[in-house]
Amino acid sequence: MILDAFRLTGKVAIVTGARTGLGQGMALGLAEAGADIVGIDLNHLEKTRKGIEERGRKFLGIEVDLSNIGVIAGIVERTVREFGKVDILINNAGIIRREDSLEFTEGDWDDVMSINLKTVFFFSQAVARQFVKQQTGGKIVSVASMLSFQGGIRVPSYTASKSGVMGLTRLLANEWAKYNINVNAIAPGYMATDNTAPLRRDPQRSEEILQRIPAGRWGTPEDLQGVAVFLASEASRYVSGYTIAVDGGWLAR
Repeated sequence: MILDAFRLTGKVAIVTGARTGLGQGMALGLAEAGADIVGIDLNHLEKTRKGIEERGRKFLGIEVDLSNIGVIAGIVERTVREFGKVDILINNAGIIRREDSLEFTEGDWDDVMSINLKTVFFFSQAVARQFVKQQTGGKIVSVASMLSFQGGIRVPSYTASKSGVMGLTRLLANEWAKYNINVNAIAPGYMATDNTAPLRRDPQRSEEILQRIPAGRWGTPEDLQGVAVFLASEASRYVSGYTIAVDGGWLAR
């Protein structure tokens, strides 16, 4: 049955940025499909834990700062110690800084590039090494953005980092396909999350955005669940190096 290819029963997924928003939504979706979840965030993972356990799956919460890549090896080791393996990585953790490019600071550039791109690469590397060690293959899904395709305004380091995520997804897919590792990305549109709260609070900017989205609404974390499960499952075994937009039609406008 084709639906069996979407099931994640017995799989173990690491989801970064799992406290709220898109990361939490994808973690819940993977759990509903059958996966046990290792959720990573700075703090306050209790709500995510509750949602995962209500769905009958196991949850391991690890509260760390991913701007320090030195913590990554320990996360993978702890996951393997607790669950015996890892099958899926969702690189969701990310930050954004808004400022005119003429005024943008080195600190804001470095902070965003560190979390959004450097951490994505080194977390992917650590998990891919574990996949190779296990000889099981695996799935890596990173969260890109519409700004992987477009320029945007007032978010230079975010645009650079998310363009980098799309390029890195292609490169890693090329290198790791021989190990049966699928590397893909999701590019969310304008989603109702903490990152877009300033835009949604601005009536003029919010209306300008909504008028351009053919679906006529902001996206929700639930809108990413289907594509996350697809890319994490055997249903996508021949999808490699691709970035799928989930944007209500924004890029088609």
